[in-house]
Amino acid sequence: MRLFRMALLAIPLLVLSACDKPAPPAPEPSLSVVDAPPEIPVMGPERHILAFGDSLLAGYGLEDGESYPDRLEQALRARGVNASIANAGVSGDTTAAGLDRLDFTLTSQEDKPELVIISLGGNDMLRGLPPEQTRNNLDAILKRFTDADIKVVLLGMLAAPNLGKDYAAQFNPIYPQLAQKYGATLVPFFLQPVIDKPDLMQDDHVHPTAIGIDAIVSATVDDVADSLPKTDTATASQAPDEAISGAVIPR
Repeated sequence: MRLFRMALLAIPLLVLSACDKPAPPAPEPSLSVVDAPPEIPVMGPERHILAFGDSLLAGYGLEDGESYPDRLEQALRARGVNASIANAGVSGDTTAAGLDRLDFTLTSQEDKPELVIISLGGNDMLRGLPPEQTRNNLDAILKRFTDADIKVVLLGMLAAPNLGKDYAAQFNPIYPQLAQKYGATLVPFFLQPVIDKPDLMQDDHVHPTAIGIDAIVSATVDDVADSLPKTDTATASQAPDEAISGAVIPR
């Protein structure tokens, strides 16, 4: 009992001692929060874009969010374009495989795309397939999108030097000629920003690294933005909440 009374007497002394101590300094605001740039507002309805192609679009060897469609969508939104890109890239696809799944891909979209970005033909070239087959398949693909009133950005490819001059003479003109035929926007050589730059390519020397993807996006984002159909800004401002996110095709 005596110890209990002594403990009770000691409590006020402890409280007074605590009150005599200076208050701890207020925590400084986090620089990462204070200094973070404000998010860029994105106005208007979603602009639905379909990325249709092979591993260069699928994001082979990259982490989630590092593929060309992912980084391109971010770049477009940073420019104020309310882009929603559905990634229908499948690693290993030839032009024939792309043509086979084209109708399924289109009918699987929740919203009809205004624009399609096509990257096909690289695997045809790497397998040494006859350029005439590549041309015919790409021609059918572009015709399908054109008939559906979907604008096209065609990502061009060049034949590897080891395939010889004859092969290159048949393969390389495919992209500019088809782009002209269908009124598509042509990126003459999709890999131009990373070619002969080992630090921007993966170990297979075929696919870009994440940094390489960013270099390609920087080189092509204006082409994509300029290819989007013009919208009626007055109509868009009346219904900003009607947009629905585009569907990503699972593969």
